[in-house]
Amino acid sequence: MTRLEEYTPIVGQSVIDDLRLLAERLQGKLIQHINSTAVGGGVAEILNRMVPLLKELGVATRWDVIKGGEQFFSVTKKFHNALHGRPEELNRHDFDVFKETSAKNIEEVDTCGDIVFVHDPQPIMLIEKRRDNKWLWRCHIDVSNPEQQVWDFLMDFLVRYDSAVFSAPSFSRKLPIRQFLIAPSIDPLSDKNKELPPEYIDAVLKKYAIPADKPIITQISRFDRLKDPLGVIAAYQKVKRYIDCRLVLAGGGAADDPEGVQVLAEVQEKAKHDENIHVLLLAQNDLEVNALQRASTIIMQKSLKEGFGLTVSEALWKGKPVVASNVGGIPLQIKHKYSGLLCHSIDGAAFALKQMLNSPEYAKKMGENGREHIRNNFLLTRHLRDYMLLFLSLYHGEDVVNL
Repeated sequence: MTRLEEYTPIVGQSVIDDLRLLAERLQGKLIQHINSTAVGGGVAEILNRMVPLLKELGVATRWDVIKGGEQFFSVTKKFHNALHGRPEELNRHDFDVFKETSAKNIEEVDTCGDIVFVHDPQPIMLIEKRRDNKWLWRCHIDVSNPEQQVWDFLMDFLVRYDSAVFSAPSFSRKLPIRQFLIAPSIDPLSDKNKELPPEYIDAVLKKYAIPADKPIITQISRFDRLKDPLGVIAAYQKVKRYIDCRLVLAGGGAADDPEGVQVLAEVQEKAKHDENIHVLLLAQNDLEVNALQRASTIIMQKSLKEGFGLTVSEALWKGKPVVASNVGGIPLQIKHKYSGLLCHSIDGAAFALKQMLNSPEYAKKMGENGREHIRNNFLLTRHLRDYMLLFLSLYHGEDVVNL
């Protein structure tokens, strides 16, 4: 497990000293994170790295995961899409399934934390167990334009929390409770982001039969319609007419996302007649994801909707040029034409890819700029600092540093 002192060469000793000072002020408080899956997706990835570091700092921390069957996660996937503004057919039965599963979790989950930190909609009804402790709701998705039916349902529970946390200003909603804006982060020392020897990168390409004989365009994402893998293929096909290249679509699934199998099948069908398209289902192998990103010429993130899109930060941290959609939290990570290229359509993505491939020095400079932007704004140490300030704010009213 990574030790806090190992971040010093990356962020500086003063940052680490500040974290220790904040942690001292949280002595005697138990922080309890609760979400819907221990594996897959950005929330689980962040908590897997953050919880051990909080414990090392001396902050008592635990992480609990709610339970749910296939029906429940099918409903919460609909909720997810609807909150992003995508039309979904939801009926009374769907809401009954959500409430019935939540009732079981209310019985079984011990909400013993001094601060109970609930992540996303799936566990939101646990607020029914509120006593004299503090409750936070963390929304990792863009709810700026939600389907009203789902949002109204969630609001009945959300208003009972002490505060809500969003990833970007544009994601937030008018609420009767306090709000905080805290961007997610990546861990520069995790298996997904640490430096790798060239031999390992070559071995991963060989394992998946991806020749390095031409430029490689890669998108790393769950197989999810909102990540638009079919749109990525369409953009690649437009580029392929002019520049010989390969496309890698790689990702896994999340335990709370049953739609992924169907999307993967659609992608495989679309790609089956082009030997230069490589569709990879990865079983949560972060080292291989890291190697694929480092082997790539350009990284894409052509999401239709996006909570934050941490794969962008991952790619930029590796100094890779990125072409990504101008949605969700992506514009916070990419300044257009400085640290990457933002697009609004398949044609726009294809144009940006061609521009990068035809101007390698320009692409390299954007990757370098992007790495420094991530170092200054989106590393785990900054995220830890913001969360500890947030926890302290729950006990100090309005007289706390603005995050």
